[in-house]
Amino acid sequence: MGKFPEADAQIMKIVVCRKCKSRNKKSLKKCRKCGSVFLRPKRKDIKAKK
Repeated sequence: MGKFPEADAQIMKIVVCRKCKSRNKKSLKKCRKCGSVFLRPKRKDIKAKK
């Protein structure tokens, strides 16, 4: 988790479409852009660049 609990709470409300990579609300069952049902939760950890 990050430094700010408020930001972490907002990240928990987001899912990402595996097909078109758009961000969606967690309550949706299908992607708002492409209609795909393949949604994943947004990653909570921050990956550092090498």
